[in-house]
Parts: sequence; C-alpha cells; structure tokens
Amino acid sequence: MKLAIVTAYPPSKVTLNEYAYHLVKQFRQLEDVTELILLTDKTKGEKDLGFTENGCKITVKECWSFNSYKNILSVAKAINITQPDAVLFNLQFMKFGDKKVAAALGLMLPLVCKLKRLPNIVLLHNILEEVDLGSAGFTSNKLLQKIYGFIGTTLTRLILQADTVAVTMQKYVDILQDKYKAKNVKLIPHGTFEIADEPDYRIPKSPMQIMTFGKFGTYKKVEHMIEAVEQVRLKTGADLEIVVAGTDNPNVPGYLEGVKQKYSHVKQLRFTGYVEEYEVPGLFNDSAVVVFPYTSTTGSSGVLHQAGSYGKAVVMPDLGDLALLIKDEGYRGEFFESTSVESLAVAIENIVTNDDYRVQLGKANYKAATAYPMSKIAQLYVSTFKNIMSKRNNRDEKIPTKELIH
Repeated sequence: MKLAIVTAYPPSKVTLNEYAYHLVKQFRQLEDVTELILLTDKTKGEKDLGFTENGCKITVKECWSFNSYKNILSVAKAINITQPDAVLFNLQFMKFGDKKVAAALGLMLPLVCKLKRLPNIVLLHNILEEVDLGSAGFTSNKLLQKIYGFIGTTLTRLILQADTVAVTMQKYVDILQDKYKAKNVKLIPHGTFEIADEPDYRIPKSPMQIMTFGKFGTYKKVEHMIEAVEQVRLKTGADLEIVVAGTDNPNVPGYLEGVKQKYSHVKQLRFTGYVEEYEVPGLFNDSAVVVFPYTSTTGSSGVLHQAGSYGKAVVMPDLGDLALLIKDEGYRGEFFESTSVESLAVAIENIVTNDDYRVQLGKANYKAATAYPMSKIAQLYVSTFKNIMSKRNNRDEKIPTKELIH
C-alpha cells in the first residue's frame, strides 16, 4: 500500500503535528505499507524524520499552508502527482486554519477523494457537537454559536463523505450515528505515543514538580493551577515547583506572557515554551503530578495518554471527555471542580502528601496506556483500508466494464 497522510508535521506548530509524528513512526514499520507520502503544511525547517528504526520509503510533499484558501486545490494537485493507493486525513475542525472559510475549504478534501474514487479515512479528533464554542475560543455570542453550529453540521456531513470516519471515543460514534445516521463511523482509540519500560515511580522530591502541558489560553488556563499550588505550599510546607510546558493557543496570542507577568512574584514557577519531541520524556519523568487545568474539553487527550505511558498520577476536572476516558480506557486520577481553586488544591495535596497513592495512580495509568500502543493503532488503520479496498473491488466486479469506464 502506498499511503498518503494529509497532516501537519513537525517542526510545524499546527495542531496534531505530534500525533502525526508518532503515527508515521509506526506506519513505516508495517509490512503492508510500501511507501508513506506525507502531504504536509509548509515549514521553514526540515521535517523530522529522524527515526532509528528501519522502515518503508517516506516522501514529503509540502503542499498546504495554515489559513490558505488554496489548500483544497494544492492538496488535490499533490494527490494527483503522487498517486497514492489510499489517503488518511489527520483532522480536527480548525486543522487548515482559524479563518472560517479557509478551515471549511480544507475539510472538503475527503469529498474530493471520494469523487476521485480514492480510498480514504478521516481521523477526526473532535466533533463540534462536543465543543464548548465559548471556552474553546470560537465565540461567546449565542447567535454566532448557532450559526457556527449550522456550519459545523454542514462540514460534518462533508467529512462523512469519506469511506470511513474514525473517531477516538465511543460517545462520538454514538452522536454521529444518531444525528447524521452515519454508517461509516468507526471507533479507533487515540493510542499512546511511546510506551516506555515500566518506571520505578521514583521522582525528585526537592522540589516535587507539578506540571501541565499543552496550548493555553482558551479552555486551558493555568491561573487556578498556580494559585492552587500556592495554597498547598502554605498548608503543607511542601517544596513544589510549578511547570507550565507548552505555548499559547493560536486564538489567544500573548496569554502566557500575561500570566508570567501577573505571577512574577510566585517562586519556583517555570515556563518551558515549546517542548521539542526529545524533551518530552524528561519533562514527564521529572513530574510528580500532571495537572489538566481545563474548563471544558474538545476531544480525547493526547497528554493524558502520554502521562499514562510514563506512569504519572494526574489531576483533572470531572467533566466531558476526560471523565469518559477514565471510564472507557481505565485511567485513574484525582478529580476537581473545574472552576474551584480550593478543589484543585485539595486534589493536588491528596497526591503530593501520599506517596503510596501517587504510585498507585501511576501504575493504573501505565496499565491503561499500554493497552493501546501506537503500533496497534497504525495496524487498525491499515486493516480498515484493506477492508475498504476489498469492498470496493467486490463492488466494481459486479459493475459492467462499460459503466466503470464511464
């Protein structure tokens, strides 16, 4: 199979680039994949293909740009030139831009593949029915939310023109089947990027690192986490370092710089900026607790799967998709009320003051993470493509040759 993947890819800073990196890393080791064609966004630096494992040929074609209105044409042209056997789209609704028209045009590409009779799967990381448009930085205006809801429904119908739409949570399957009567939706879990050897669960104790990781400013805000850790310090005397790892959400430029200035008086508060792939293991291994300071959720959490793979205790709000992941995939953590600093402080305190409990949570999360390694996820996609091709071949065999030609 000559497989094309339409995605952002490191060193791109566009969302889902890290997911693509780990998916590609596993695809190239599968016997069924003879060549990978990466149809990526344009970046200044070279694409990160420094894998140590042997594998199939990888061809990179930079053919789209964030917020370009021409992406639908340039990606379609790249598909024509490279002639893949199948196409995988690594998508969420703002993948091709945060300008609404540019985003919408990019999401029409699965329909283009259908018209070309090219087998394709859309990996859809979120659905608008489950996104709080206000918290996620789209709009707080009720009228505009209704308009976006209508546009989102229309775009979802376009995306559902794909041969298969893969989603990462059972709830998404249920919604797409119930609302859109879709028969081509499939659950394929998010997967865990790297499965490290089981850790010994020991951590640096002076200071203990309380870490959060992501793109901040919309529904991910760090003020409550900083204030909560301050409360735990005062109450327990614990030596705690606050680590904010990541960057601003593109919708809220300057957010972290504002936080840095506001809390400049807080001791042992560190902002890492963008975290390169090679820095991720050290960041997680040194952490005592990984905190999810979210006010809403927009899909399955890659950070939760990463935290699990390093055997970390987590603190998360009891809401939305995070709560579902706990139920569906077996993760465990301390919950807090998303709007309460006091509740978050209690959750952090419960872990940092009880080492046995911290280790217990870490072991449960490691077990949950290892159930869905990225190698298994890549194989599920290949199997789905083979099924699509088999059904299409059987269907074509029943159609007279003249009709196929026409």
